[in-house]
Amino acid sequence: MVAVDDGTRAARMRSHMERLYPICRSITGDGVRRTLDLVGEALPAPLVLERRAVPSGTAAYDWTVNDEWNVRDAWIADANGRRVVDFQEHNLHLVSYSVPVRARMSMDELRPHLHTLPEHPDWIPYRTTYYKRTWGFCLTQRQLDAMGEGPFEVVVDTTLEPGELTYGELVIPGDTADEILFTSHVCHPSLANDNLSGIVVAIELARTLAGLARRRFSYRFVFAPGTIGSITWLSRNGALLDRIRHGLVLTGLGGPGPLVYKRTRRGDRTIDRAATHVVRRRQGEVRDYSPYGYDERQFNAIGFDLPVGRLTRTPHGEYPEYHTSADNLGFLADEKLLDAYDALLRIVEILENDAAYLNLSPHGEPQLGKRGLYPTTGGRSASDTVMAMLWTLAYSDGRATLLDIADRAGLDFGQVCSAANDLAGAGLLERASDHPGR
Repeated sequence: MVAVDDGTRAARMRSHMERLYPICRSITGDGVRRTLDLVGEALPAPLVLERRAVPSGTAAYDWTVNDEWNVRDAWIADANGRRVVDFQEHNLHLVSYSVPVRARMSMDELRPHLHTLPEHPDWIPYRTTYYKRTWGFCLTQRQLDAMGEGPFEVVVDTTLEPGELTYGELVIPGDTADEILFTSHVCHPSLANDNLSGIVVAIELARTLAGLARRRFSYRFVFAPGTIGSITWLSRNGALLDRIRHGLVLTGLGGPGPLVYKRTRRGDRTIDRAATHVVRRRQGEVRDYSPYGYDERQFNAIGFDLPVGRLTRTPHGEYPEYHTSADNLGFLADEKLLDAYDALLRIVEILENDAAYLNLSPHGEPQLGKRGLYPTTGGRSASDTVMAMLWTLAYSDGRATLLDIADRAGLDFGQVCSAANDLAGAGLLERASDHPGR
């Protein structure tokens, strides 16, 4: 695998976001297809993003795939023909899934269809109307204050008709059919943290995993519209769900705040322990499951009970820029994206390498020095490297895993894993079993 420096990786993620940001995405339509085009182009050969299309009207458990929505243009013009609200200036100006409209209206007639954020007078809110046939515009409070009483020309040039829901899927095979699932939603328009950050970090993670010389697990990446997309994916993939050993929903990874891991519904899955180990060592936060949020709530539904947690930074609704035009490319920090990417690699390292070992020299501490594993000069205290070996020997009873030992010792998993490899190479440890998984 070719080494990539952080500057190159950050520039690559930033470039992907700059191409993706202008696209008007929703739960269906040309914007989703164009997004999947760009995701596919960002993946190096031989990786291929497979596209799936599900016709409108298709049942997905208690849901039905909606008609496809596309937008050509939308605006509100004053009596002089000047566009005072213009979709071409920012795609958040149009409420997603607005039905077609051509009308002349007074402000009194128009006002119920206008959405602003008075507390942030220069920001445009993001609003949707996926499952109710109506329409609306989002604008800054300053725009609204300057509009006057009208009359106004109102045009929503959209189509809402039978079509398809589209999602993308990438599988990177490993030594086993057991899978680790990563998902990112692709249904938001120009929102950088809540949408694009998860997508570009997932792309970068896929590039790295594909370059590994060996993978114990297979890796599945799903890029789908939120809620209806994940439910549709689940409804069409029942035969493979038992292969999912671990999973993460990725979103909100480039904004402010430390990493936040949200546990699975059970709260005691291997992914919970692995992510907790990594996130807490980065001064991040771990939260219990709640049935609200992103698509983790679909994967954790009782009927599926999949081991899928969520990795974000400051969660949805807890930062003022959430679902507004202030969630733009300038809101994201490259170092935050890189930190999230690195945390995911550390989580993968644990999932790939966690196993139980058996101490083959259990009657007292084995002599490490004669095996070249101990410093020739003693000091006031043992190094972390030596302590990792001592802790690993002390608890390798064939039942405790390396993650158990790392957590008990307060050491990084990588240190304990390296110690186990050195001890096994010296004939002092024998791998007992892989971690039981889900």
